[in-house]
Amino acid sequence: MEEKNKRKLGSQKEALAAGYLEAQGCRILEKNYRNRRGEIDLILEDGGFLVFAEVKYRSTERNGLPEEAVDIRKQQKIRSVACSYLAGRSADIPCRFDVISILGGKIRWIKDAF
Repeated sequence: MEEKNKRKLGSQKEALAAGYLEAQGCRILEKNYRNRRGEIDLILEDGGFLVFAEVKYRSTERNGLPEEAVDIRKQQKIRSVACSYLAGRSADIPCRFDVISILGGKIRWIKDAF
């Protein structure tokens, strides 16, 4: 798949995930938050938590489940970006790392994934 089309599909799935999370009562604070360390797909508030969420999509299970793509290296990168994000804020709120797994048309929200 061409890189441009992959990016467009990724943006569509991230928008789908954001809509799903809003329907669950979350408040989206940031989409595609970037800094020099990397990117976090979604930053949101869920109840009393600040949540850093990674969105992963697969059309089929042929290459594994979407959440399996959030390996230890990806987790470390997300944590690093989250630390930078938090350093610029004074809020004292518990944080969580979630994965939004989209397989075909089915969305699965994995809270406290890592």
